[in-house]
Amino acid sequence: MPRLQEIHANLVDCFQEARDQGWLGEVGAIETTLAAAAQKLEAMRDRAAQPSTVHLGMPDFRRDAGRSSTEVEG
Repeated sequence: MPRLQEIHANLVDCFQEARDQGWLGEVGAIETTLAAAAQKLEAMRDRAAQPSTVHLGMPDFRRDAGRSSTEVEG
């Protein structure tokens, strides 16, 4: 997430520069990219805030229980 935050901050700077320079096409493109980055950041923050557990299940030993080898070496 830190990398995306850095990208978002850089986009804000680029947006401001494009506005100051009057680069209207760039402003529109950066706005679109900025909105997508903000949406992705929000989704990542929401995901990080959710408690997550992983169900590993229990091993099933029933099929192996009570079995022994009947082969005789020899």
